Amino acid sequence: MSPPFSDPHIERSLKRVRVLFGGKYIVDTTNAKLVWFKPWYPTYSFSLDDIDQKYLVKSIQSPSEQRYDIVVGDRKAEAAVTHHIEGDYKGLATIEFGAVDAWFEEDEQIFVHPKDPYKRVDVLQSSRHVRVELNGIELANTKKPRLLFETGLHVRTYISKTDCRLDLLEPSTTTTQCPYKGVANYYHVNLPSGEQVKDIVWWYRTPQPECGDIKGLVAFYDEKVDVFVDGVRQT
Repeated sequence: MSPPFSDPHIERSLKRVRVLFGGKYIVDTTNAKLVWFKPWYPTYSFSLDDIDQKYLVKSIQSPSEQRYDIVVGDRKAEAAVTHHIEGDYKGLATIEFGAVDAWFEEDEQIFVHPKDPYKRVDVLQSSRHVRVELNGIELANTKKPRLLFETGLHVRTYISKTDCRLDLLEPSTTTTQCPYKGVANYYHVNLPSGEQVKDIVWWYRTPQPECGDIKGLVAFYDEKVDVFVDGVRQT
């Protein structure tokens, strides 16, 4: 059985998990559970005893759950802990991922959400001829793309910046995070007509080790540009 899970799915994690907030590890356990509240990626859950009780203050309560604030010194994360007291997840407590300072699997920090043990990411060198156009203007042209295959998602094409029209790319302040690839920076495209299309190009300055082969390469939102592979327009 593998994702997407349509029914509640809970399994034990084999990793030591630590949660840092306000300079204190409020969780340090080898008994964490991976829970698929959503079909495509897991969330860490714990028994309430795995969370250091001296940092929890009762907050909102409903018939199915008890919420807690996390309080460490003068730091507070309001209603950041949910303890399920009824239903499919009874007895489990979840911590809002972004409400704390850091999460660690063993001694390595993780981002956005736990990595899915059922997901694979492969980066393969290709010799396909790839051209990218927007409104008839060529933005990239390469015969040495790297293709990123990620379970359950579209294949993404990464291209050397020297094979792109860098004169049409303007750095953006937008960033996003991916637990598998790292922190992405973005570019706007400024067309000769004066039209600007925002944030349709991204790249990773320091990708996660498993995706190191895309370092410094750019990817275009295929859904927002015209892509030709070996002369065939992709749809």
